[in-house]
Amino acid sequence: MFTGIIEEMGRINGILTGQKAGSLHIKASLVVEESKLGDSIAVNGVCLTVTEFTGNGFVVDVMPETLKRTTLSELRNGDPVNLERAMSLGDRLGGHLVSGHVDGTGRIISKRQNENAILFEIEAGADIKRYLIPRGSITVDGISLTVVDIKANSFSISIIPHTATVTTLGKKQVGDYVNLENDVIGKYVERLLAPQGDLFNTLHPAGAKQQSVTESFLRDNGFV
Repeated sequence: MFTGIIEEMGRINGILTGQKAGSLHIKASLVVEESKLGDSIAVNGVCLTVTEFTGNGFVVDVMPETLKRTTLSELRNGDPVNLERAMSLGDRLGGHLVSGHVDGTGRIISKRQNENAILFEIEAGADIKRYLIPRGSITVDGISLTVVDIKANSFSISIIPHTATVTTLGKKQVGDYVNLENDVIGKYVERLLAPQGDLFNTLHPAGAKQQSVTESFLRDNGFV
């Protein structure tokens, strides 16, 4: 698990690609401190495993599924990346609970200055927007951010000058894609309460009439 508070901006120092997979050599200093082989480091919000340490950073392998579902396939040598080590129990949770399992990507469709902040509007599909609430949390390229507004096909987030300076988001432009991860709590709540999900099918034998989630359903099955 991560917090969405970026510890360091690293830089891509080498890319080894096969037909559908590859590895990234990342130049970094802070996140390699106290890290061991097999530890998890979030790279632009994607949880990856350290497979090797180099003189100036570390190496991670990237499997086909990850390349297909994230923006990591677009990285080039020299590109900056957001880095965060996995949290430890007892750490301050400055952002929100982040798994590093990206739900999808979004495209920046506007970027404008708003007093001391930068306001981004990000185009996203219904599979992302279904979990968004105003003033709720979302992870954008590994950064824990607050949802400002939600529209039919997009949502907006705002960053302060500090975030623009210490993360890659300040360098992003209209048309760029970003990794998105919804609040993990919302996803689990939906899964548990979905009347057509595995939970309902377990509680009700095959052939039982499906019903919506009601207060009585929750009470009868021990939720309230």
